Amino acid sequence: MRKGVNAVFRYYYAQRYRIMQRFMQRPHEVQRGVLRDLLQAARHTEYGKNHRFSELISFSDFSTSVPVTDYEDLKPHIQRMMHGEKDVLWHGQVRWFSKSSGTTSDKSKYIPVSAQNLKRCHIRGSWDTMCLFYHNRHDARQFELKSMVMGGSLQSFDPYPKTLYGDVSAIMISRMPWVGKPFYTPDFQTALLADWEVKLERMAQQTAYDQRIVMIGGVPTWTVMLFRRILDITGKKNMLEVWPNFQVYIHGGVSFTPYREQFRSFFPSDSVSYQEIYNASEGYFAVQDNFDEEGMLLLLNNGMYFEFIPMSEWGEEAPKTIPLQDVEVGKNYAIVISTNAGLWRYQPGDTIAFTSTNPYRIKVTGRTKQFVNAFGEEVMVDNTDQALEKACAYTGAQVHEYTVAPIYFKEGARGGHEWLIEFERPPDNLERFTNYLDQSLQKINSDYEAKRHKNIALQCLKVLPVPSGTFSSWMRYRGKFGGQHKVPRLANDRKYVSDILDFLGERVG
Repeated sequence: MRKGVNAVFRYYYAQRYRIMQRFMQRPHEVQRGVLRDLLQAARHTEYGKNHRFSELISFSDFSTSVPVTDYEDLKPHIQRMMHGEKDVLWHGQVRWFSKSSGTTSDKSKYIPVSAQNLKRCHIRGSWDTMCLFYHNRHDARQFELKSMVMGGSLQSFDPYPKTLYGDVSAIMISRMPWVGKPFYTPDFQTALLADWEVKLERMAQQTAYDQRIVMIGGVPTWTVMLFRRILDITGKKNMLEVWPNFQVYIHGGVSFTPYREQFRSFFPSDSVSYQEIYNASEGYFAVQDNFDEEGMLLLLNNGMYFEFIPMSEWGEEAPKTIPLQDVEVGKNYAIVISTNAGLWRYQPGDTIAFTSTNPYRIKVTGRTKQFVNAFGEEVMVDNTDQALEKACAYTGAQVHEYTVAPIYFKEGARGGHEWLIEFERPPDNLERFTNYLDQSLQKINSDYEAKRHKNIALQCLKVLPVPSGTFSSWMRYRGKFGGQHKVPRLANDRKYVSDILDFLGERVG
């Protein structure tokens, strides 16, 4: 019976792939249509009236009449929407709000998720992900066996209980189409638990002896914790001994590069695929369509209009954007979106680079607020991830988590970078690892190389190993344990590094 159901889905996804090819072949036409539909849908909202949406026709009109925004700009409107007001940023009443991870801020952000945004962006994006997986894997069995997602939780907004907020994954799980429910595990009560330690334990107990698991999706940090617990329960050497039918890990939220070797030890077989997605609180942006190439296909027909801020405009009060047709491969851009939930010319804070323009594929290179540029070196997360991968491959080390901060100039001493690294498997020789990491970063980033030349401006980076469990304990201490919360990789100040060192000092003390 289940094999027959899977065969039906295989046929359905083959037809769906043909539809997806339209936006690959006509990207600019599709995006113009998306912008037109968004403006039409929101023309009678308060924001639409104030910015003359009914009069806007072209990208030029739109970019001239509507300012580039961030969360603080839209926050007053979003707060009114959470209290039940209609037709503010988007037409009708918005019931769901995605609580962001707050990686670069101690304050949570609440991102509107309209019914249209949920159905035609987030859920459509998950269907597109499966479509592309079936296109790559002709032996796909997602609708024959069981899949699981490391989701978050939902709760009511006290001032207006009809409003629900939580991780976007929890909103998607709670509104999962009926056709997907028989193929999902664990039970929905467990999946939506707020207490992540209880959730992880229940998920481990429910799936440790379930050989039907074929797919898992989630942020690597928490997925690794789940795998470790399952191996403790079962006494098995790797996850393929637990889940012999396993086919794919779907990952996003943070770069997979530092975790790749860990997952190869969990799944020591070439039969396991890794599919990257770019699904944020604001929308389902992109998904890897070719498992043999770097880059994710930009989803151009799911209710989001894309613009891009060149690196030279970052930090400007009124940054100039460019449309999709003007982007270039290999350059860093800050992404700007307008969505079918009422985010208008909004900056999510992510930076991307295009790996292809036919079709349009991107990779996430970091965050506009996560970089180290204290000395003009312009180091981004993508740089440090790549350098770390090379150092691990060279020395046989494995890294669980890390964060980087500048070491400021002091009298008589040069500046540099300090890396706090939690090793899964430490290198035999830390000095050799450190030197290779520094050399790799120089090869990847020419600005860093110039500052390191003959140690004139910067000294060799410093690596401080921290005890196992440091980052998860620190995240729990900060109230950011589980869900979509991620360890901040880079900072242009010493806030996070100092906080972690103080935290470790208190634990030791």
